[in-house]
Amino acid sequence: MKQRALGPFQVGAIGLGCMNICHAYGTPISADEAERVLRGALDAGCTHFETAALYGFGVSESLVGRVLGPQRSRFTLASKCGMTVEAGDGSVKPGRVIDGRPESLRATCEGSLRRLKTDVIDLYYLHRWDKQVPIEDSVGALSDLVRAGKIRTIGLSEVSAATLRRAHAVHPIAALQTEYSLWTRNPEIAVLQACRDLGVSFVAFSPLGRGFLAGALPDVAAVEALPDKDIRRPMPRFAPDHHARNLPLLASYRQLADEAGCTPAQLALAWLLHQSDDVLPIPGTRSLAHAIENFGAADVALDSALLARLDALINQRTVSGHRYAEQARREVDTEDFGATPG
Repeated sequence: MKQRALGPFQVGAIGLGCMNICHAYGTPISADEAERVLRGALDAGCTHFETAALYGFGVSESLVGRVLGPQRSRFTLASKCGMTVEAGDGSVKPGRVIDGRPESLRATCEGSLRRLKTDVIDLYYLHRWDKQVPIEDSVGALSDLVRAGKIRTIGLSEVSAATLRRAHAVHPIAALQTEYSLWTRNPEIAVLQACRDLGVSFVAFSPLGRGFLAGALPDVAAVEALPDKDIRRPMPRFAPDHHARNLPLLASYRQLADEAGCTPAQLALAWLLHQSDDVLPIPGTRSLAHAIENFGAADVALDSALLARLDALINQRTVSGHRYAEQARREVDTEDFGATPG
């Protein structure tokens, strides 16, 4: 696969997000099938694997550690801290918590190292900025982990350009990740430029629009059939009214994929790769066949005319509904275009 810089590391242009194998989307696959996806992706040339302590409440990291640990020298390993799950005590239900206190980040890192079966994590992200803790304090704790040899570089997730600059003043930030795709353009407001100004790699998660751009949800009934715990359920864009407004985009989009000689999923990833050499998509999947298909997007060439048509077809003005529900919107620090159509 063609290579790109991820901070100081050279990795394949398209990585693998390892949330889907155990968490958040659809019905979780078996451990054997997750192993097949991970091993198959590595054998197909994927050299950038990204997980988090939150995913499956440690299950994703454990799978990555068990399956890929013996091949540790063949890939760049990224994980995340700062967002975990409280177990509850009988009177309080388990729940997700954002905790950026230095002592919590250190403890999470130790757990991640054990689960990942490694002595060092190449790229360690602050999963969310805990707004009760100055970003300087959280990044300072991560810089201590760098000095201790526990992690090699620091990343941030879902933060604004201003927060990135504050963090970078404490310790160099290797990568910033946030949602970015044809139908989520928020990074274009300020973060992409800030990354370029500072020499920070940009990692695009949910590059397939949470399956929408891959054609995984072709009608309102497909959304209604999602399991209750699927994270798309509460997202405004997948509410019946917004989804119905967005569906007409797909017919023209599929036509553009046909013109480009690729699949819809590959077109979405190729569009990202054409934005800049410092953008690295990390699609997730529960299917090895889909992973192989996604990696093929690295070889898709798009001319300027087709790129312009894509930009005009799917963007923040033509997509209906916000990417996150209200609570999730409060948890992130990213710039926002404001109200979306509909």
